[in-house]
Amino acid sequence: MTIAKTLIGTTVNVFFTAMVAYPLSKKNLIGRKYYMAFGTITMFFSGGLIPTFLLFKGLGLLNNFWVYVIPAAFNFFNLLIMINFFREIPEALEESAKIDGANDFTIFRKVILPLSKPVLATIALFAGVGQWNDYFGGLMYITDNRSLEPIQTYLYRMVAQVQSSQMAGSIASNISAKDSTSTAIKLAAMVITTLPICCVYPFLQKYFVKGMMIGAVKE
Repeated sequence: MTIAKTLIGTTVNVFFTAMVAYPLSKKNLIGRKYYMAFGTITMFFSGGLIPTFLLFKGLGLLNNFWVYVIPAAFNFFNLLIMINFFREIPEALEESAKIDGANDFTIFRKVILPLSKPVLATIALFAGVGQWNDYFGGLMYITDNRSLEPIQTYLYRMVAQVQSSQMAGSIASNISAKDSTSTAIKLAAMVITTLPICCVYPFLQKYFVKGMMIGAVKE
């Protein structure tokens, strides 16, 4: 479940972010300033936990696998990074493709995306780490079907249970044993959650560094 959630959620996030970022990178887009203003507001304000829960309930996402994918399909911060990257691509490439008869979607698919591997890898790493480390979604929105819980939610419940039993202990000799058990479980949980990311990061490092440098230096 955790692997499927991470792979599908990351793919959907990168796809939709790229689809939105490409037209917003064009200065002649009608209403572009309003779209950017609305998106910026979402970076600082949210509806809150209770309205979000009620919205997901109304959409039928509770106890549903897609509660991990649909709400995380778009991130405005990632959009800003991708917009800055698309602006660095020379417009002459798009103009030459249009002369050859390519439409906007063909240009995006055959010209823009192949040149955007650094920023795509960067956004994929951001989205993948977020999906892999997410335990809150399974804790709040999965109430009946435990098979849909990611491993992070399971580890969170395990650590919380050990800590609660540790606090309930009243005999000093048992507290020491519980302390070591709690620490061991926490360390094991840290290894499980960080090891996959540590294995993937070396393969994406060169793209990640280049993608993060976009917009940092202006001539």
